[in-house]
Amino acid sequence: MTDYDPFSRGRHPVGVRTVDIAVPGREQDVPVEVWYPATDSYAGQDMDPATQDTYAFIPGFPASSQEAVRNADPVDEAYPPIVFSHGFAGHRRQTTHLCTHLASHGYVIAAPDHLGNTTTDVMGWMLKGEPPADMDGYVRDCARDRTRDASRALDGLLSGEFGVRASEDGAGISGHSFGGWTTLQTTAQDDRIIAALPLAPAGGVDTLAPPGDPRILMSELVELSWGRDVPTLMIVADDDSVLPLEGMHDLLQKADAIDKMVVLVNADHYHFCDNAETIHDMMTSVMGEGARPSSELVPGAHAYDVTNGLGLAHFDAELRKLPEATAFLTRDLSEIMTERGIAIQVVTK
Repeated sequence: MTDYDPFSRGRHPVGVRTVDIAVPGREQDVPVEVWYPATDSYAGQDMDPATQDTYAFIPGFPASSQEAVRNADPVDEAYPPIVFSHGFAGHRRQTTHLCTHLASHGYVIAAPDHLGNTTTDVMGWMLKGEPPADMDGYVRDCARDRTRDASRALDGLLSGEFGVRASEDGAGISGHSFGGWTTLQTTAQDDRIIAALPLAPAGGVDTLAPPGDPRILMSELVELSWGRDVPTLMIVADDDSVLPLEGMHDLLQKADAIDKMVVLVNADHYHFCDNAETIHDMMTSVMGEGARPSSELVPGAHAYDVTNGLGLAHFDAELRKLPEATAFLTRDLSEIMTERGIAIQVVTK
């Protein structure tokens, strides 16, 4: 037995701030959400709805909240840096459950909006009925910009530009869907990254996708042989209606660095986003006939337990080199999650 518990909230209250940065090749500044350990004077405020940060990511929609205090004073200590990348038509705050969890355990996290591919951008051209005329070109442009955004966000953490201190012993990266692809591809290009956590990533071959589908294009664009060892834990959903499980197995077999894949049972693509049930049910109309209502799937809270707990343990083992985290990950993860009432499958090469 061990006292190591990656599932519970950490000891730090969490602060959050938004910083606009210039990214090479972009005409507009990119908004970046930054989460960090705050001073003890904010204890409990990040978990209290009365003092939590609230925001509206789409004008006119109800406000959302996150478990962090806006512009709280950061702890004056250097912490391991992590970059998070949102999915296609996502936004920088789409997975705050993971980002705030990591910050509460002593990490600094930066998540850029990938301009041109955010919720607001994609909803804009969908509502107008004016999608990009050259979808392949659009996806290629987004792919190029995403890796630039991610590396530039890491620059900001390491330089102190974001007003927080980051250690320089190596960085982590995570992301969901197109952001999972960004996780893999940025790792291929940026050797400061020494640990990766892709969530339901694009990049695997989807045999069900029609010719010309962007999901096939992503497999052509991703580099999976990195020339260095970067421990990578992939967490995916077994009933993914957007990026089916076949593509995840394809990535597992092709990627040198991925030797373990955790499959959340009875889950779909949007279980890696905040408000999973709401987002899933909003998106069923575009996910195809195979998408089931959220009431038939695992609760979002169970998905967050898997992502937060195993994701934190992975970064603790690789960025902090904590022996107790390494020991935790060598245990039977299926058994650990079963004790928490959650079914997973662990697939290895």
